[in-house]
Amino acid sequence: MTKTGVGILGFGTVGAGVAEGLLRNRETLAQRLGVEVELRKIADLDTERDRGVKLPEGMLVRDAAEVIADPDISIVVELIGGTKTAADFILRAIAAGKHVVTANKALLAERGAEIFEAAGKAGVDVYFGASVGGGIPIVRVLREGLAGNEIERIDGILNGTCNYILTRMGKERIPFDAALADAQCKGYAEADPSLDIDGWDTAHKAILLASLAYGFYVPKAEVDVTGIRRLSSTDVQYADRLGYCVKLLARIERDGDEVEVDVGPALVPAGHMLASVSGVFNAVMVHGDLVDDMLLYGRGAGRAPTASTVIGDIGDVARNIAGGSPRYRNAISTANAGHLRVKPRGEVRSEFYIRLMVKDAPGTFGCFGTIFGKHGVSIRTASSFPFVPGSEILETIPVVIETHPARRADLEAALAEIKRSGVVRCEPVAMRIV
Repeated sequence: MTKTGVGILGFGTVGAGVAEGLLRNRETLAQRLGVEVELRKIADLDTERDRGVKLPEGMLVRDAAEVIADPDISIVVELIGGTKTAADFILRAIAAGKHVVTANKALLAERGAEIFEAAGKAGVDVYFGASVGGGIPIVRVLREGLAGNEIERIDGILNGTCNYILTRMGKERIPFDAALADAQCKGYAEADPSLDIDGWDTAHKAILLASLAYGFYVPKAEVDVTGIRRLSSTDVQYADRLGYCVKLLARIERDGDEVEVDVGPALVPAGHMLASVSGVFNAVMVHGDLVDDMLLYGRGAGRAPTASTVIGDIGDVARNIAGGSPRYRNAISTANAGHLRVKPRGEVRSEFYIRLMVKDAPGTFGCFGTIFGKHGVSIRTASSFPFVPGSEILETIPVVIETHPARRADLEAALAEIKRSGVVRCEPVAMRIV
C-alpha cells in the first residue's frame, strides 16, 4: 500500500487533535483511503508541555524547517495561526513541492490569492476545509456537493463564542458583559475576545465562503463588519417580543454582478431554522438554484471537530498524490474575477429593526415618520415599548420600528437627520431583519 508522509506545524489544541487522530485511526484511514497516512514529524517551539498525546520518540521537534525539508513528508499541515509566520512556512512548503492543509481562515482571507497562485505554479494542492465551521464540511459541500448549483445566498452563524453569548442574553436576559464573562469562564471566549465579538472571525470565514461560492477573491476592506460588543440586552428582549432572536450572522448573496458580504447582528424570525442554533454551535444555510435550502449544523470549533475536518483534507490530498494528479479541488476559482464585485454597503437592501429613544413630547412620532418618508424608508410597524433603564431620567420613550425593505444608505441618511432634528436623545439602534 502506498505511504504518504505528513508533517504538522503547530502542536496546540487542534494540532494535538490531528496528531491523536492520525496515530489512533491509522488503520481505519488506510482501509478507507487505500493509502497509508504516516505522521512523521511535528514542529512546535514548546516541546515540553503535555498535550495528552503519546508521540514516538523524536517526532516532536522545534524547527519547522525540519518538517518542510524532510523528503519523506509530502503533506505539510499548518496549524500555527496568524498571518505572518504561518504564511512564510506555507509558501516555503509550497516552494519545496509539498501539499498544504491549513485551518487558517485569517491568513487565507488576507493572502489567499498569493498562496493559491504559488500552489498553482508549483503543482500542489492547498486544502482548507477546517478554516470555516470547524467540523462542518461547508467548504467541501460548496466545492463538490453543490458544484452543479448556482449559489444564490448563504447565511451563516459562524462563531461559537458570539452565539453562546447571544444565547445567554436571549434566554436568560442577562447583559452582554455578564454573558461574555461567563463565556470566558467556561473557556468559550479568549481573554482578549476582540476577534470574535468585533465580528472579524466571522468576517474571515464569510470572505472564504463568498470567494468559493462566486469565483473571485473578496477584498477584506470591502466587507461590512459589525460585532456584538455594543449590543444591548434591551434590544435582544425587544426582538424577542417581536418574534425574533438576535444572531451574529454572515449574509452572502448575489444580486446580478454584485455580491453582498455582510457580517453583523441580525434579527432572525423565531420559526427560522437558524433561530434554533444555540450555544457554541454553528450552522450554515445555503440556497442553491437546484437544491433550494440546505442546512449544515455542528460544532464550529474545538479540538476534535476541527481535527476531524483537517484529517479529512489530509486524506483527500493523500488520495490525490496516490492517483498522480493534484486536483486543486479546494482552491478558490477566479473565473468571475473582473465580472463580479462586492456590493457597496449603502446599496444593500433589507428590512430593518430600529430603536429610537424619542423625546416624551407631542409631535415626535410625526417628526421622525416624516423624515423616514422623505428618505424613502417605509415603516411597517412602530410600537412604544416598556422603558429601558435610565429612560425616565432622560424623559424619553423607547420606540421600536420595523421597516419594509430599504437601502441601507437611505436608512442611515434618515437616522442622521433624525439625530440632527433633536427628536431623539440617544444614538439610534439599527439591525437588519432576515
